[in-house]
Amino acid sequence: MEEASVSIRLNPFKGLDGPGGTPVPWSPYGRILQQRPQFILDPLMHAGCYYVQDSSAMFVGHVFRRELRRLGAPSGVRVLDLCAAPGGKTTDIAASLREAVGPDFTLVSNEVMKARASVLCDNAALWGDPGVAVTGVDPAVIGRALPGFFDIIVADVPCSGEGMFRKDPRAQQEWSPAVVELCAARQKRILADVWPALKEGGVLIYSTCTYEDAENDANLRWAGATLGGSLLPPEEGFGSYGVRTTDCGNLLKAGEVPGEGQWAGALVKTASAKSSGRAGIEVLRPLWHGAPARVKKGNDLIPHPDEALGIFFDKSSFPCADVDLQTALHFLHRDSLVLPDAPKGFNVICYQGHPLGFVKNLGGRCNNLHPLGRRIIKDIV
Repeated sequence: MEEASVSIRLNPFKGLDGPGGTPVPWSPYGRILQQRPQFILDPLMHAGCYYVQDSSAMFVGHVFRRELRRLGAPSGVRVLDLCAAPGGKTTDIAASLREAVGPDFTLVSNEVMKARASVLCDNAALWGDPGVAVTGVDPAVIGRALPGFFDIIVADVPCSGEGMFRKDPRAQQEWSPAVVELCAARQKRILADVWPALKEGGVLIYSTCTYEDAENDANLRWAGATLGGSLLPPEEGFGSYGVRTTDCGNLLKAGEVPGEGQWAGALVKTASAKSSGRAGIEVLRPLWHGAPARVKKGNDLIPHPDEALGIFFDKSSFPCADVDLQTALHFLHRDSLVLPDAPKGFNVICYQGHPLGFVKNLGGRCNNLHPLGRRIIKDIV
């Protein structure tokens, strides 16, 4: 089997700057690269100019855009990305929503595992869309707290991982028929728990990275028959690119498409749903929301590191130090910088015009305000 490809998805709200490559057929901003760069040493990645994502995983974003159009891209649309870490689908959905409806949307990006939720928060911050809220609650909590709230739920559920065998040998070692059975049952529970949060007429987009029918077509058929939904037809337009159609969705297999394995299908909720009335996402106690506030400390109003990464950040609000590659990497390494030409006080560090974060220039040196958890660990020459 040939080696796995490397792909990225550009951020359309940060200038489409990033590595060039071959377009991904089902993703307007997806690019398949000829070779793997050292992403960790590219400040543009840290600026949120692009997200490293498998091209097959981008197919879920295509299904999302299709269903958003079918619903008429309503203003005020509410979307839940249920099993969202590390953030690839969230950032894709956020860009698609903003292009379709402007700022008039709500996107809840949920991850129940605490460590993975932290990574999700970081990636949402780098992407910089203020319409995203990251939460970390059990699907059953969402189902109870926000009945009938969401127009679209994207559930890329935990699975047995056959589609990752080429990329992750551990997935192959851990696979067994018992694991498939366990995953299929867990997936049913997740869908049943969150189902009340989907409004009548809303769409469930269900996906996995396995080839197992029990976790794919069979589970989506089960959801339609048991929970109350009508299956939507699979996508027919990408057969020449290696995308298969199945009874209920589309299958992308490693070796037949450039990326890894992915399955995706969708259904419309036909069962009645209670309305959540005035309830909002605040009941889920977001871990991160895209509008960080500055903090008063003594005589200083300290900017939040994520402020500089926002897609609407006004660079004229702070002096901007546009630095070279090595200085940018030293900033991302969280080293102390010396900026002799910069004014004292808070400055935003930029690379090729893209903000990376803040320093406080004391004159002889700068205090580096880059978050410790996001620093480059690799030594910088």
